[in-house]
Amino acid sequence: MKTYIIHVNGQRYEVTVEEKSSGTGIPGVIAVLAPALSSPPASPVAPTPVTPPPAQGPAGANTITAPMPGKVVAVKVKMGTPVKQGDVLIVLEAMKMENEIVAPGAGTVKEIYVSEGASVNVGEPLVAII
Repeated sequence: MKTYIIHVNGQRYEVTVEEKSSGTGIPGVIAVLAPALSSPPASPVAPTPVTPPPAQGPAGANTITAPMPGKVVAVKVKMGTPVKQGDVLIVLEAMKMENEIVAPGAGTVKEIYVSEGASVNVGEPLVAII
């Protein structure tokens, strides 16, 4: 038997532990066999990159698209609103985090494609700025 002294939350405890050895272990050999291959393994195929379809918007407009799938929490602009670079256009929730989608440059909001509560996918148009 072994005796240990343990302190928990300022209290001292004396614990006695009995050692137990079964001694019934059986020595043995473990072998791992790989299945025989009837043909050589196929070479890996490179994944095909998926590109979202180009956003369609009014002629001459800069269409801002969703950078990730998520839910539109807030639309911070209205049609006709002038915006400057860095202004928040949309708040998009993805993976329990709110992400601000900002204007890439100055312009006027020409079109709003989403509303609050809408679910969007990557590449889906959100706002068009001219």
